[in-house]
Amino acid sequence: MGNHGHGLRHALTPHSHDSADKVDDALEASREGMRALWISLAVLGVTAAAQAAIVAFSGSVALLGDTLHNVADALTAVPLGIAFWIGRRAATRAYTYGFGRAEDLAGVFIVLVIAGSAVAAGWFAVDRLLDPRTMTHLPWVFAAGLVGFAGNELVARYRITVGRRIGSAALVADGLHARTDGFTSLAVVLAAGGAWLGWGWADPVVGLAITVAIAFVLKDAAREVYHRLMDRVDPELVDRAEAALRAVPGVRDVPVLRLRWIGHRLHAEAGIVVDSGLSLVAAHEIAADAEHRLGHGVPRLSGAIVHVDPAGHPGDSCHGELSHHRRHRLDKVEA
Repeated sequence: MGNHGHGLRHALTPHSHDSADKVDDALEASREGMRALWISLAVLGVTAAAQAAIVAFSGSVALLGDTLHNVADALTAVPLGIAFWIGRRAATRAYTYGFGRAEDLAGVFIVLVIAGSAVAAGWFAVDRLLDPRTMTHLPWVFAAGLVGFAGNELVARYRITVGRRIGSAALVADGLHARTDGFTSLAVVLAAGGAWLGWGWADPVVGLAITVAIAFVLKDAAREVYHRLMDRVDPELVDRAEAALRAVPGVRDVPVLRLRWIGHRLHAEAGIVVDSGLSLVAAHEIAADAEHRLGHGVPRLSGAIVHVDPAGHPGDSCHGELSHHRRHRLDKVEA
């Protein structure tokens, strides 16, 4: 590329067949996420309904806390499902990156729901400590705890697996939420066992332990969502993207590389250095090759912008000076 090619910016659109594949992949990811949500909603709904019935005649505050947590976990499928639906909308002139951030906002809502369930469980446990009551129907409470664990662990594995496969931090956070619900259900089993041994304090104490467990999952879920909102990516993805770019014939250096998640899709911005003697067409071909290899080397990448710099003028720091020189030349020509 000659001296006039310093600022070539190649805002790449994928080749026609690649574009169709990427749209299909994005839609399939959303459909898979929706399917995971509704299946887990049905499982948790049945689990919570069975536990609520046992709470009504047993008076177990530990089981009540677990039931509240299961209900909250089931209800988080609603905003997340809405977010997946909104995220499938096409980009507009106002929302040029599309609506994938709706999924991240749903993750914030999930974190708030987890926090609310922790407060509710802690409140009921403290109330039962101050005003002790006898737990009844212990075998039913014991069985409800086992059912709660089985249902939640099944949902947790399903949500986390699908969430990681499609790149949804919100769905992973929801899966972590369900996993903690499973362990709190096992705590209900301990409460029933303690009550059977005559330890009247076992039920409210286990209720408090459940509150602490919810607080830990709150921390993990909040960290997942915070990382996504702050555009954090796994450094391994950056290494893979850089390796893919450096493997492109004609690329001499990769001074700039940025990745960011928008919903469950990755976007990339990269700067590459090529030989300064290349023609515009040759530089364009290298940029197109770089974008294509990024798509193969980085999972869930939906688009890339590749900026080409000639050797000797790499990086954004040179662009201001180059712009001033160009304007000066143009002004002299016009004069």
